[in-house]
Amino acid sequence: MIRRLPIVALAAALSLSVASCSSSTTGTSNAPDAGVSEKAQQALDEIKGQVLSKGPNGETPSPASAADLTPEEIEKVKALGAKAAIVMHYGGNDWATAQVNGLKSEFEKLGIKVIATTDANFKPDKQVSDIETVMTQDPDIIVSIPTDPVATASAYKKAAEAGTKIVFMDNIPQGLTAGQDYVSVVSADNYGNGVVSAHQMAKALGGKGKIGLVFHQADFFVTKQRYEGFKETITKEYPEIQVVEEKGIAGPDFAGDAQAAANAMLSKYPDLSGIWAVWDVPAEGVMAAARAAGRQDLKIATEDLGKNVAIALAKDELIVGLGAQVPFDQGVTEARLAAGALIGKEAPAYVALSALPVDHSNVLEAWKQVYHEDAPKDIQDSYKQ
Repeated sequence: MIRRLPIVALAAALSLSVASCSSSTTGTSNAPDAGVSEKAQQALDEIKGQVLSKGPNGETPSPASAADLTPEEIEKVKALGAKAAIVMHYGGNDWATAQVNGLKSEFEKLGIKVIATTDANFKPDKQVSDIETVMTQDPDIIVSIPTDPVATASAYKKAAEAGTKIVFMDNIPQGLTAGQDYVSVVSADNYGNGVVSAHQMAKALGGKGKIGLVFHQADFFVTKQRYEGFKETITKEYPEIQVVEEKGIAGPDFAGDAQAAANAMLSKYPDLSGIWAVWDVPAEGVMAAARAAGRQDLKIATEDLGKNVAIALAKDELIVGLGAQVPFDQGVTEARLAAGALIGKEAPAYVALSALPVDHSNVLEAWKQVYHEDAPKDIQDSYKQ
């Protein structure tokens, strides 16, 4: 026994030494890196005002100013007494409401009467029916966002052949040509929005951790751009952030589907640090899953400044940042492009407006920039100083 004591003592000492080294190494690898967070903030500062996306056919983006009309052109448009229809893919969020508000506001200034506003609830067959119904009213203009680029293509083609000037939001139907079948497509910088949310996630995590992605499982150009912008930025620039799970959601219950996807991720990966959601409504589902799991520490990044994610940003809870579109301004731009087409003015094939980085620090100012009005009282009252 006397001879064995030194051996046991030595083994114990070695065990403690190894445990100490292991603990130290693990702690270091999991700790947020302030330098990475600073790098991410610098990247966000540099992105402001830039457009990183290309158009659906690889077009170079033109600025919103390309749609501007002179006073003389506006008078020509007013003299036409034109009619316009707004054919939405989905009307159930703040983004769609702001787009429609921007369109209606500008059409009114241009003397163009809005004869219909439709909501297809993300159903292609419903949208085809909406287009056919709208066309019975002989609109001069249709502004629309296709639910599906293939299933809706023939309906848009018929409208174009009837002489209706079509301006698209974000996405274009398959087989249609700019300058021939439609005037232009106006979009946010959706790839840039994905890039913005990636840097915000990296900043919040200090460049380290496991994350999951909730993407839009559809042939939808702009949501693909967001996903690509986020994942490519995380993968290339933040190698210590590991994407461990990806789940697609097809809707129409995007919040519910995202909540189920996030529940599964959090159950499978108890050490999950963050989840990215493709826009604000799915992000609401991710927030619900985080709260149900008691994971108030979860970092959530997304796109689009909807009211519920704005409240979370104001409270500095769960949502760490997002890339916002400026949908009201997009609507104004679409209306101007359509009006210009009525008087024979040429338009660029693709117009894009830059992403707006939003976090807790600027959420109230960003709301005003996005919606052209002060943040609602409940967002203002939620703001944590």
